[in-house]
Amino acid sequence: MASNTVSGPACDTTPLMRALGVELRDELLTLALTHRSYAYENGGLPPNERLEFLGDAVLGLVVTDHLYNEHPDLPEGQLAKLRASVVNMHALAGVARGLGDGGLGAHLLLGKGEEMTGGRDKASILADGLEAMIGAVYLEHGIDVARQLVHRLFGDLLAEAPLRGAGLDWKTSLQELTAAASLGVPEYKVVDTGPDHQKEFTATVIVNDDERGSGSGTTKKEAEQNAAEMAWRSLSAELSAIASAASSSAAADDAG
Repeated sequence: MASNTVSGPACDTTPLMRALGVELRDELLTLALTHRSYAYENGGLPPNERLEFLGDAVLGLVVTDHLYNEHPDLPEGQLAKLRASVVNMHALAGVARGLGDGGLGAHLLLGKGEEMTGGRDKASILADGLEAMIGAVYLEHGIDVARQLVHRLFGDLLAEAPLRGAGLDWKTSLQELTAAASLGVPEYKVVDTGPDHQKEFTATVIVNDDERGSGSGTTKKEAEQNAAEMAWRSLSAELSAIASAASSSAAADDAG
């Protein structure tokens, strides 16, 4: 059985494991808690990124499966909104902060640069760390235990998803994203085709002078929402990749 100790800031991980309700082998637990910044500073140790990748897929599957079965009458677009209300960086970070004494952040292995810039409470680092823990649980115990863990941790968010998802407006979400990234306010161009009684609208969204998404619909609003969703998804992925590259570069500089 794992001894529930790691060589890190909060060495006794018993409260964390108790909050998760599972046991993990020491080496797997340490891997899940190892941020890339710490790995670079300590001779190229393996970081938790592969576990994060796996945990992201497991979390997405469990949440999607739950929503699919709980809401059999909802179309794909609505299900996507519900899932986005549960599986997002801020929601994951909130769950991570509530794990054990001091939250997940107290147990993460971080490099000096991340320590100095408040990495233990950064939403992106907490969200990635939580996904890595889910990935580790899946590897150690399989999908059934991982599913139980996700439902235990995200039960309240899943229950609130219909209300949260119903209020998830893709245009608002996109504007919040572009504002945070200092990319200005999105602009929409809409054209319509067809007779008055059967018009089809196509919207294009422009962000920082670049076309970022397009969408169609039977109303102008629907077309703009679909375009905003496409833009939000692509821009979110792009900004995440940029942030990860910048963090890796900073970690490499610290290690050097």
